[in-house]
Amino acid sequence: MAGISVTLDGNNIQLAFQKGEQSTAVVMDPHAARSLVKALGQLLAAIGEGPDSVDEAGEEILDVTSPSIDIGMDENGQAVLALQAGAFPPFMLRLKDGEARHIANSLLEILNSPRDVRVSLGGH
Repeated sequence: MAGISVTLDGNNIQLAFQKGEQSTAVVMDPHAARSLVKALGQLLAAIGEGPDSVDEAGEEILDVTSPSIDIGMDENGQAVLALQAGAFPPFMLRLKDGEARHIANSLLEILNSPRDVRVSLGGH
């Protein structure tokens, strides 16, 4: 039976494979590891294997994987949200005032409702 392990090797990632008596290990920096994840995702999509987290509309749902979510303003005074989701590299969203207000109000509405109401409304 084949085995795969993924471990941290300092600031790098070690990917090790073992099948029977043979084993191979590859050490990658974070950039190479992200490229591998992206390539594997594309290959899985090509053979019809979709992501595990898909909503009812068929869109992929990504968990935030950032250690923090940064919120600030750009040079023009527009709201900016910086985070990382899934295997994607960190990114920033620039929001117009109306979009920022809509997101803030919607999140407050969700957070202020009881948990049982959230689940009955689709797990928001």
